[in-house]
Amino acid sequence: MKFTDFFIRRPVLATTVSLLIVVLGLRSLSNLPVNQYPRTQNAVVTITTAYYGADAQTVAGFITQPLESAIAQAQGIDYLSSSSTSGVSTIIATLRLNYDANRALTEINTQVSSVKNQLPPQAQTPVLTVQIGQTTDAMYLGFYSDTLPTNNVTDYLLRVVKPKLDSIEGVQTAEILGARQFALRAWLDSDRMAAHGITAADVYAALNSNNFLAALGSSKGQMVTVPLTAGTDLHTVDEFKKLAVKQNGDGIVRLEDVATVTLGAENYDFNVAFSGVRSVFIGVKVAPDANILDVAKRVRDVFPGIRAQLPAGLTGRIVYDATEFINTSIHEVVKTLVEALLIVTVVIFLFLGNFRAVLVPVIATALARRHLLHNAHARLFGQPSYPAGAGARHRPGG
Repeated sequence: MKFTDFFIRRPVLATTVSLLIVVLGLRSLSNLPVNQYPRTQNAVVTITTAYYGADAQTVAGFITQPLESAIAQAQGIDYLSSSSTSGVSTIIATLRLNYDANRALTEINTQVSSVKNQLPPQAQTPVLTVQIGQTTDAMYLGFYSDTLPTNNVTDYLLRVVKPKLDSIEGVQTAEILGARQFALRAWLDSDRMAAHGITAADVYAALNSNNFLAALGSSKGQMVTVPLTAGTDLHTVDEFKKLAVKQNGDGIVRLEDVATVTLGAENYDFNVAFSGVRSVFIGVKVAPDANILDVAKRVRDVFPGIRAQLPAGLTGRIVYDATEFINTSIHEVVKTLVEALLIVTVVIFLFLGNFRAVLVPVIATALARRHLLHNAHARLFGQPSYPAGAGARHRPGG
């Protein structure tokens, strides 16, 4: 007598063992996360240093090279990549798989601090950011307008939309792509500067010395305390235009005499387009321990409210959703399970020729199939699914 004959002759024992396996499988299935990629701890540390006015070669020689040499000494780095553009140095340190990101960030920060004194005085302090989990965004939201400038769109997204997305459970960060933040631009005219005998250093010194914030404290009396303020900073374009740069004899050379002063954008180096229309994107990154399907569903639930509050002339829509690929994979799993159920039933019946012997594996497989259908449908659409043939009395509310 073969081992399998024992279970065929004792259907109660076979049913009990099958149900035990099904229960254990259901218990494990309910705890399995649904992700597009396997769960790993992969982190990237980005070091960004601004050196305004310097060309790419100068940035590479005086910023990127010394920082790279120091960062390479930190532990846990798999490989380094860097880019030097006009005014900005970017170094990306990709850590080894499952290496502690906090430990690596501390070591890299220590190495960067050790070479700060070697950087040019005009260079900004290096900014370190760490990103754990997926390096690509799970969703992209596009916002575009035919009437509003990109500066206004960016300002609205930073003040209203981004905080709402950041507050959604499971969202690691909502980053704005193609942003153009407001900045006052003074485009110097070399001919007018030469006529007034002014250099770019004179303009730089005038801006530093005449546009600053001052904290004066407060004046305290016996019963009253009055905070003291001083209007030492400039607020409007006209105030910047009237800024005194230099005195030539009895005349004063103002900023508008040697430059074109406008309220523009902080950066004009890139544009982002969506279907041929210049747009501003928001990329949604999912936290490493969050379920991407649940997070995407929460974002889709919140997005109609965000669209309803958009200013007139501003349009937004979800242009990319990575969960479509995961949903397709789940549908394929369900399809494969149905096919397996049919094949198992036919093969067992053909080999054993006993319908009673076919019932045990068919019932076990059908129970697993039903739970998978229910679980997959609930994750995808937020409501239960029932197999074909289920009576109306089993449906909620039926």
